[in-house]
Parts: sequence; C-alpha cells; structure tokens
Amino acid sequence: MGRRDSDMSRLTLRRPFKKLLLVLLGLAITMGLYGVAHAQSQGQLPLIVGSGQGGTNYSVPIQTLLFFTALSFLPAVLLMMTGFTRIVIVLSLLRQALGTQSSPPNQVIVGLSLFLTFFVMGPTLDKVYEEAYVPYTNNSIPFDVALSKAEGPMRSFMSKQTRQSDFALFVKLAKLPVDTKVDAAPMRVLVPAFVISELKSAFQIGFMIFIPFLVIDIVVASVLMSLGMMMLSPVLVALPFKLMLFVLADGWNLLVGSLAASFVT
Repeated sequence: MGRRDSDMSRLTLRRPFKKLLLVLLGLAITMGLYGVAHAQSQGQLPLIVGSGQGGTNYSVPIQTLLFFTALSFLPAVLLMMTGFTRIVIVLSLLRQALGTQSSPPNQVIVGLSLFLTFFVMGPTLDKVYEEAYVPYTNNSIPFDVALSKAEGPMRSFMSKQTRQSDFALFVKLAKLPVDTKVDAAPMRVLVPAFVISELKSAFQIGFMIFIPFLVIDIVVASVLMSLGMMMLSPVLVALPFKLMLFVLADGWNLLVGSLAASFVT
C-alpha cells in the first residue's frame, strides 16, 4: 500500500513537470519560428532551406538559434511567472537563520524549490496544457489563440498573488488609467507587480522564520557572556540548539506546508 502511494505521488509530481516543459518549450519555439518566418517574409533572413506542403525547413544555424533561444526563455518564465521566487528565497533565508552556511547546498535548495513550484503550479499548468497546448498541437486553434488561452490561467494565478498596492504602482508608472483592472492590464504591468509582491511575501515569511532562531542566539550569547566565555563563538554553540529545535518542531513539514498553503486563496 505504501509503495502504491509512493508511485502515485511520484506520478503526480511528474505530470505537471512534463506539462511545464512541453508548454513552455513549445510556446518558446513557436514564438521563435514566428519571428523567423516574419523576418524571411521581409527578405531579412535568407537562411531558410525551403518550404512546401510538408512545412518549412530551416537551416542548422537557425535551428540551433531557436533551440538556445527557447532554453534562455524558459528560466525567465519560471522565475517571473510562478511561485519559484517566493519558495527559493524562503528556503535560502531558512539556511541563513539556521547558520549552517552551505547546508543544505544550493543544488538541494534549487531542486526542492523547483519541485515545490511544480506542485503549487500543478492546477494552473493543467489548465494551460488542456486549454492551449493540446488544441494547438492538434491544429485546432492558431498560435495567437493558443497564446491567449495560455495567458488566462497564468494571469489568474498571478492576480491572486499580487497586492493591489504593487499593481497600482506599476499602473501609475505605465501611465494607464487609475481604474485599470488586473484582467485588462497588460502583462508588462502584471508580471513586475507579481514579482514585487512575491518578494514581499518571501521576506515576511523569512522574518517569521528568523524570530525563534534569533531568540536562541540571544540566549546563548547572554549565557556565554555571563560565564566569561567571550572567546567562544556563540554561533558555534547555538547551532546544535537550532538544529534540535528545528527537528523537534518538525520544521520541514511546517515550512513546506506553510509555503504551499500561502499560494491557496
């Protein structure tokens, strides 16, 4: 029974991971192909081998350019339009609060942040996959319609996590009407407002994480000073007490659960 539950949880994490790669990579490559075709129609890009009923054949340099363009586009989408920013900052602040320096290492923090992002973004990615990517790959809808349908779930997710004050700031900077709604705002306004809100939320959660560990540091430093052990580092003495507190309180369970719940509105 436990093995079946483990397999089901593994499939649950794997499904949004595959959908994220398929959706983002497909959109990025399609956008690159659209730009290349437009440049060719203007006579600016003579690197297309040929075209016919079977489609357009691009030369190796153009295929390589499109591939690396898609790879460079994926991290920007992942960082700016998902919950990755909040999660990775909170986990980094936790490591600093514990005072463990390089433990957990950066690879573990980034990897855990990625899979937590896939878990949190699962319902949103399911909508993008079913409403935009699948119809587009089946040639049921054109690219511009698919892009519009994919924008809907992402916009809904970001609008729920964006503070009104941050959104109003970028509306003012963009010189849009004051009564502009989130649903009608362009992505160039919504995305930076969402990122600023994510940074605020991450630092608020980090502040709450620091408080119990800061109390331990103060108590240990006071005890060492009262005993006349000024030469002994309080950080070294406080570290095992911090680890013990974090383990006894089931810190990873509380932290990951709080992070996942913070995205539910």
